[in-house]
Amino acid sequence: MSDPVVPARRACSALVALALLLAPAFAMADATVPGASACGVAIAPSSGFEMRIPFATIDGRIYVDATVNGRGPFRFAVDTGASGLGRADSSLVAALGLAISQPVPNSDGVATAAIDTTTLASLEVGGLVRRDLVVPTRDYNGKAAPDAALSGIVAREFFADGLLVIDYPARTLKFSRKLALRPGDDGAMSYDRPFRIPVSIGKMRTEGNLDTGANVAFVLPRSLFDQVGGTPLEAAGEGRLSNTRIATGRSMVAGPFRIGGTTLENVEVRVSDRYPELLVGAHALQGSVILIDQRAKTVAVCPGE
Repeated sequence: MSDPVVPARRACSALVALALLLAPAFAMADATVPGASACGVAIAPSSGFEMRIPFATIDGRIYVDATVNGRGPFRFAVDTGASGLGRADSSLVAALGLAISQPVPNSDGVATAAIDTTTLASLEVGGLVRRDLVVPTRDYNGKAAPDAALSGIVAREFFADGLLVIDYPARTLKFSRKLALRPGDDGAMSYDRPFRIPVSIGKMRTEGNLDTGANVAFVLPRSLFDQVGGTPLEAAGEGRLSNTRIATGRSMVAGPFRIGGTTLENVEVRVSDRYPELLVGAHALQGSVILIDQRAKTVAVCPGE
C-alpha cells in the first residue's frame, strides 16, 4: 500500500487559535489541569521535554536515529501501530551478532503467526533509553526501496510512561514525563485500545486506529466503505501486513474526514474485504501534531500551523 495519496485539503479548527493564545503564558503546570487545551501542551516550553529530536519522513513514515547496545546510529521507524517496545530487522541482528530466541505469536489484525525474537541490551532514542528489550525480529524491509530501509522499529510502549508529541509540520519528536494530557482537556480523546479514537466521515461517526507506520491515508473495511460511498472502486493490488497479504481497492471519498482538530476532504482511500477496522495512516496525519499520553489513555490530533 505504497502508492502516493492524492493531496488532501485540510481545514484548521479553533484549536489552533486557542493554542496560540495560550502559548505566551503557558506554564508546565497548566498541562495537567483538566479543561486546558490539549493542543497547547505541544507548545509548552522546551524545558518541559526531556527528549526533542528531528525526524525524517519517507512516504509518510517517521524515521529517527537510534543506538542499539551502544552502537550506531541505526535508522529506526516510529510506529504507533506496533505493539510492544520495538522490532529488530534481520539486518540489525546480523550486524550485531544477536542471538535468536523462542518464537512468539504475532498478530497483524487479520492473522496470527509465530515470529522469532531477540534481546536488545539497550535501545536509545534522543537520550531516552530502554534496557533488556525482548523484541520480534524478521525481514521488515522486504521489497522496500533503498531509501526506506530500516534497522528496526520503535513501537508504542517505548513511550508508555510519558507524553509523546509527533509534530509532523516541524518534523520534530518530543517526549516528556513532566507534561500530561487529561481526558478532560479541550481537544483530548480517550481510548480503550491503543490507539482507537473517534473519527467521523461525513455524517457517520466511527472509530479509527491511529497508525503512523502505515503509508496510506485511510484503509476502510468494505462494509464501512459501502456506507460512506465514494468513486467506483479500482483494483489497487495487494497490501502487506505483518503476516498477511490482502487484496485492496482504491477510491476517492469526499468525506470530510474529521480526526480531532484535523479535517481532510477528497481523500484517496484503500478498501479491503478482509481488513477489520478503519485505519488512519501516516498520509492522513502528515499535516498534524499528534499527542499521545498512554498513562491517561488519551490522544489529541491538532492541526499544524
